Amino acid sequence: MRAAVGWPMWGLDDQEAMAMRVMVVGNSDGIGRALTQRLLARGDEVVGISRSPWPGEEAEAYTHFQLDVTADDYVERLVDIVAQWGAPQVVVYCAGIGELLVLEELAVQRRVFEVNLMGAVATLEVTLPPMLSAGQGHFVGLSSLADTGLSPQAPSYNASKAAMSRYLESMALAVADKGVSITNVRFGFVDTKMAKSDVRPMMFTVEQAVDRLMKIIDARRPPRRVTTPLPMAALVSLLSALMWLKLMI
Repeated sequence: MRAAVGWPMWGLDDQEAMAMRVMVVGNSDGIGRALTQRLLARGDEVVGISRSPWPGEEAEAYTHFQLDVTADDYVERLVDIVAQWGAPQVVVYCAGIGELLVLEELAVQRRVFEVNLMGAVATLEVTLPPMLSAGQGHFVGLSSLADTGLSPQAPSYNASKAAMSRYLESMALAVADKGVSITNVRFGFVDTKMAKSDVRPMMFTVEQAVDRLMKIIDARRPPRRVTTPLPMAALVSLLSALMWLKLMI
């Protein structure tokens, strides 16, 4: 049994540590949903935000807000949520989409940036200040190994993840001496509806991805960047180099 919700007491074992107040953005499916369920199962208090209703079972420690990160009033409503629910100690931004390029439908490409990049920026805008005021807190953003390369098939996905990675890692350095941690998580293929490629080497299961996220959330000293699996990262780097070479020819 975990203790009452409060700031986590690092150094205590799982039975003694305080439960955490965690906000998961983009949690109606995939990694976000599985992470929410794992956090609730161990006794944490969770608020979930997604554009779809919560598909899981109701729980006393869970509050859901149906909200699209691209909505015009997203920041305003998120401010109200934080005021109503309390400042989260951990925020995990799982919202993300990826669409194949259709040259006749470029508006879809813009929406990928709105969800993957600007939604994360807006979420950090609202949740970081209370963490800074408290002198502690942790923001985790799910980027991708695709952030290093070019993709004529899905340019908006790679580019939005590249921008997200650079922003999160730069912000991590900016708050490094203020007691707040920001972690950029760069997964390869994870077995969700996002994995649309015909070839998906070294694919993680959702549970494997959540296992890694739980370790990041519980880390005494959260890392600023997590890249996994490393063999996949090496392969992506090689393919990216070949693509850049092709661009130069």
